[in-house]
Amino acid sequence: MMGAREMDELSELKDIKNEFTRFMMSYKFGIDEMMTKVNVLKDEFIYLHNYSPIEHVTSRLKSPESILKKAGRINCPLSVDDIRKNIWDIAGIRITCSFISDTYKISDMLTRQQDVNVIQFKNYIEHPKPNGYRSLHLIVEVPVFMSDRVAPVYVEVQLRTIAMDFWASLEHKIYYKYDREVPAYLVDELRDAATAANRLDTKMEHLHDKIAKLNDGLEREETSADLSGLLALPLPDVLLKSLVLRSRGDQ
Repeated sequence: MMGAREMDELSELKDIKNEFTRFMMSYKFGIDEMMTKVNVLKDEFIYLHNYSPIEHVTSRLKSPESILKKAGRINCPLSVDDIRKNIWDIAGIRITCSFISDTYKISDMLTRQQDVNVIQFKNYIEHPKPNGYRSLHLIVEVPVFMSDRVAPVYVEVQLRTIAMDFWASLEHKIYYKYDREVPAYLVDELRDAATAANRLDTKMEHLHDKIAKLNDGLEREETSADLSGLLALPLPDVLLKSLVLRSRGDQ
């Protein structure tokens, strides 16, 4: 039979576990909030322009083990409040776009939203890392509405093109294979590949812009035709007539 001390310790452990579980849940919900925002923008853009600047979106939530390791690296005390203040990348989403201009476009659309507070912005597209890495990095704060409180949550947002994403994926695999001790010749080749990927991004966007200008009229016609069946909602005739009258200013 447990004594009073053991019972108190067990109760304290349960409280700490519950607190940390809710802490992690808030970051999961923060990801959900941002994913909803991104998907709304994507769907609306497709509806309005028959084109989406977003190719695909992924998300990740750091595991408790990863949080513990990072806290040790940066000498962060192991308390929920200290972890919240010092570790900003527990929740993260990655948005892959078709073109460089799309990364800026989506970044601007997200950060203009009233409940998105930009904490940090790093432009690795304009100012690449020494190894050639390119991407936009944002730390944003979003409110998460829990049952008993509103929890402000940091979410890391990365925006990159398909070419940048391919390069970053390859770079990660190489660094993992060599346990970060990558031979100098491979580092040089990766840097050259990053430069080539950036040239490809620039060239492809230039071609896209030229084609868009040449086919501007045709694209508008195609968009109008496509939108007619995108959201085929059954609207009653009475409602449609009422909306038409009100748009004319009639009673």
